[in-house]
Amino acid sequence: MEALVSANDVLFVLLGAIMVLAMHAGFAFLEVGTVRQKNQVNALVKIMVDFCVSTIAYFFIGYTIAYGINFFSGADVLAAKSGYDLVKFFFLLTFAAAIPAIVSGGIAERAKFNPQMAATFLIVGFVYPFFEGIAWNGHFGFQEWLKNSFGANFHDFAGSIVVHAMGGWIALAAVILLGARNGRYKEGKLHAYPPSNIPFLALGAWILTVGWFGFNVMSAQSIQNISGLVAVNSLMALVGGTLAALVLGKNDPGFVHNGPLAGLVAVCAGSDIMHPLGALATGAVAGALFVWAFTMTQNRLKIDDVLGVWPLHGLCGAWGGVAAGIFGSDSLGGMGGVSVMSQLLGTLAGVLIALVGGGIVYGVLKKLVGIRLDKEAEFDGADLSIHKIPSVSAD
Repeated sequence: MEALVSANDVLFVLLGAIMVLAMHAGFAFLEVGTVRQKNQVNALVKIMVDFCVSTIAYFFIGYTIAYGINFFSGADVLAAKSGYDLVKFFFLLTFAAAIPAIVSGGIAERAKFNPQMAATFLIVGFVYPFFEGIAWNGHFGFQEWLKNSFGANFHDFAGSIVVHAMGGWIALAAVILLGARNGRYKEGKLHAYPPSNIPFLALGAWILTVGWFGFNVMSAQSIQNISGLVAVNSLMALVGGTLAALVLGKNDPGFVHNGPLAGLVAVCAGSDIMHPLGALATGAVAGALFVWAFTMTQNRLKIDDVLGVWPLHGLCGAWGGVAAGIFGSDSLGGMGGVSVMSQLLGTLAGVLIALVGGGIVYGVLKKLVGIRLDKEAEFDGADLSIHKIPSVSAD
């Protein structure tokens, strides 16, 4: 029976890893559909190579920093318990690799390729696992201090803060250091760059939405801990996010297809403890927050975040961290065992580490090698200037 349980857990976590791996195709097509046609090849190549670089960084450095585990043992040791430790690494790697995939959307159309790969290695190898270890492995006594001070640990079941807010706030630092795309703002006014391919944008959103059920449900990490509550809460949050984005975004397809992602980002943290109505409210607030923040950053703050990854992942992720403390409380129908203050401080810690870490990584790379394409290369597009091929042949 023990061997059967172990094998089932391996299969369960492996399926989750595969579903989250598939989400990286969603990141790719969401970016492909949003950027101009001359940057579509670059979007596809970045996501693929980012994942591979992330694997190397996390395997050799990041996973050890977060959990104190390495894989420098014989295959017989690694295969113990049906290789559960290996598939758990695979599953958590797909989370780690989501960070540069998130950043990619913000810095699209004007970032150099090789410096971005170096940034990916540093972020996944050092910055991300530093906070991952604090939130999910009790490093530095932060969780213990929160529990002693406020009665509960910082709760982030599936990564609203650890993954999404981290990615969004790292991206904000990168976007600011890069500056806006040439021609994006003329005489202080926004010059529109409409999405190049709405069907690809929608395809990316759908792939992400479906894969997210692996992201959230399989965060239980064992088949004995699987919960239908997580699945239904994820469903309700994506519905709330979509409908809020539909109404406030005035039927804009970009907002509509990012709405479910906003809701899913926000519900990750508390998807195991909220009532479905709380998840619906969490998603609706996230959808509204995304529309408002995307419009504000692009129009008023003049922050050229191409896919709106800071509003989507950074702000909605931070909202999700706090929402877990609100709607996870038993007074609002949740499972209880959470503290709003612990959630707030845990969220702020993640945001601070992401901003500082992202600022250091991209700031140093900017100083040493430069992180932005020159004007001519940006005008020609990353497809031709970096990869020497367009996305669509002239023939």
